[in-house]
Amino acid sequence: MRFLPHTDADRQSMLASMGRTDIRELFADIPSEFHLKPGSLDLPDSLAEADIVRKFTRAAEANRHAGSTRCFLGGGTYHHFVPAVVDYIISRGEVLTAYTPYQPEIAQGTLQTLFEFQTMVARLLGMEVANASMYDAATSVAEAALMARRITRKSRIVMAASVNPAYREVTRNYLSQQDFEYAEVACAGFSTDIAALAAAVDGDTAAVVVQYPDFFGSVHDLAPLRAACDANKALLVVCFSDASAFGLIEPPGGYGADIVCGSGQALGIPMGYGGPHIGLFACREKYVRQMPGRLCGMTGDADCKRGFVLTLSTREQHIRREKATSNICSNQGLMCTANACYMTLLGDAGLKQVARRSAAALQALVSSLPDGVSAASGAHYNETVLSFVDHAARDRVLAAARARDIFAGIPLEQMDAAYGSNHLLVATTEMIGAQDIADYVAVLEDAR
Repeated sequence: MRFLPHTDADRQSMLASMGRTDIRELFADIPSEFHLKPGSLDLPDSLAEADIVRKFTRAAEANRHAGSTRCFLGGGTYHHFVPAVVDYIISRGEVLTAYTPYQPEIAQGTLQTLFEFQTMVARLLGMEVANASMYDAATSVAEAALMARRITRKSRIVMAASVNPAYREVTRNYLSQQDFEYAEVACAGFSTDIAALAAAVDGDTAAVVVQYPDFFGSVHDLAPLRAACDANKALLVVCFSDASAFGLIEPPGGYGADIVCGSGQALGIPMGYGGPHIGLFACREKYVRQMPGRLCGMTGDADCKRGFVLTLSTREQHIRREKATSNICSNQGLMCTANACYMTLLGDAGLKQVARRSAAALQALVSSLPDGVSAASGAHYNETVLSFVDHAARDRVLAAARARDIFAGIPLEQMDAAYGSNHLLVATTEMIGAQDIADYVAVLEDAR
């Protein structure tokens, strides 16, 4: 909790130094209808610190978390297993900081960790170069669109409507403040319409943005999009939500992606009630000077000893604003370390095993669905859409699952009202076992 040391006399002194008599005068630029009126908040009387701690501890104990339930939630945040050693390492004082390692002579450990992280991300995504992370997946996608304009000198962005709604909204918000044309291509049911997306690419297009696997879990052949981009001199931007997928399916680099961006939360970071997350970002080496964020490089000193430094940090505090590739001023350094630990521990074989178990769990669930519940067609990795006969049937399932400590999925209308109200977005990971699936199916049958 915050500690507020200022007394009323302190506040009055500060106001007087600014020529103000009331703190509300500092908020005069905010329209009055958005001001809280005195007494409008029904707050309890003040409590002693010990009583406050006790009150909020009791409230926290009422929460149910993924570790104590059966979790079928996805949509951008996934319940993967995190080895205990990951938390141990990132809790050590040497790495428990997110500050920029500007001074390489005292930050070799941090710099090497970031360098190894970049190497592993590039390998996982099948790309030539990766940066030292972004804030999250949504801002990574938005930055990819800005990067595409810098490279192509064109300002039309074609976005698949099957991209995570949060990623689309953040990108649309970024582009709305600049001279961009934003075109969104509708889905084919709960799946990416690859043909329509390819047809939407024209000579004015800077980039086409597609999610793979898409928001609904569908996996597609991206070759037609690569061909459309080549024909129109546009860039192919591929985003993703669950990086574990690339332990099983062809990575974006295998389809010739120019820029790849998405979430690294699945790689050793717990769900954490929605955060913190980390954005991964990779590209072709020829575009590296237009890549946002920062890049750690390996070099040698005067004695030819290996060393690590920050390089190509073309951010606003390093270069004139009009030449900066990004206003990103910090990366997710601690989460990079978590990702690097996780990928090092699991290695190629471990990541493949996680991916196979995650996909197998979804196949087992879909093959056991009772009458009245259907799954979206087509190839999926570990996520799909379950459809019910109506809204009431869907809500009965949610209520029955909640009573049995099962997080049954995300009602799609919570993400976008256009999806309708009789669908659930359901995800499986290696944490879902045969008994979890049997219990979920029992809920579906009993709630019909």
